[in-house]
Amino acid sequence: MKVIFMGTPDFSVPTLEALIESSHEVIGVITQPDKPKGRGKKMVVPPVKEMAIKHGIPVYQPLKVRDKTFIEFVRSLNPDVAVVIAFGQILSLELLEVPKFGCINVHASLLPKYRGAGPIQWSVINGESETGITTMHMDVGIDTGDMIFKDIVKIEAKETGGSLHDKLSTLGANTLLKTLEALENGSAPRERQVDEESTYAPMLSKELGLIDWSKDAVEIERLIRGLNPWPSAYSYLDGKMVKIWDGDVISSNNKSIGEVIHIDKSSIIVQTGKDALAIKELQLEGKKRMTTEEFLRGYKVDLGVKLG
Repeated sequence: MKVIFMGTPDFSVPTLEALIESSHEVIGVITQPDKPKGRGKKMVVPPVKEMAIKHGIPVYQPLKVRDKTFIEFVRSLNPDVAVVIAFGQILSLELLEVPKFGCINVHASLLPKYRGAGPIQWSVINGESETGITTMHMDVGIDTGDMIFKDIVKIEAKETGGSLHDKLSTLGANTLLKTLEALENGSAPRERQVDEESTYAPMLSKELGLIDWSKDAVEIERLIRGLNPWPSAYSYLDGKMVKIWDGDVISSNNKSIGEVIHIDKSSIIVQTGKDALAIKELQLEGKKRMTTEEFLRGYKVDLGVKLG
């Protein structure tokens, strides 16, 4: 099939690569415009664009894919199907109807759970035992289209947002190829989503990472893992921001929420609303990420000091 690929970040790259290596023809890649990044505001190209250029595939970066001129251009390419994965813009009905087989979305959750921009991280934060990839026929809603295939992955005990991202990006490529094969031979199912069973996974923000020590240690530990590597969970120690990268839940009946109740060679233990969190890896602002053992060699933490 002649495929238009629409995607932007790292998550989309394995699926594009799988398409390039398959029997399908990627006739064009549509991605977000280059953006300035960092203190020097250097223009950075999307990872999907890098992959497309590497393989000599034409790249298009419209400011708005809903623009009628661009829709006519896509129509002129005469695609059989459009594959959309973490693209970053909402498609109009007019664009959705251009390809012969429509637009197929590769979504990183088991729909209808976790519609929205942050399904990977929220599945960790909320303590799900499993998640996966869903392919679907796109409609004008946000992740509301009829489902085609689902593939499941288990969320491990110490799973982070980053490790789950990598698992699902690889799985997404496999699920997509299976989906295109079914579309070609006319066997692709259409299962309507039950809206009443849907949940929403909003976009992540840096503010989300501020730890509320009055919450249960289990919730805080999941937040730390879910927001690793971005935007990261953090608190304040002696007025300085400290990112917390790893911790273990331990039993505690202490009432001093947010207080350092114990320090040993490898952990700083902080009381939470229920139980306590043994911090194992952290990063003080302006410093590198390190184990607690490394941190305590160069920074004195007193019992009774409060984080927050």
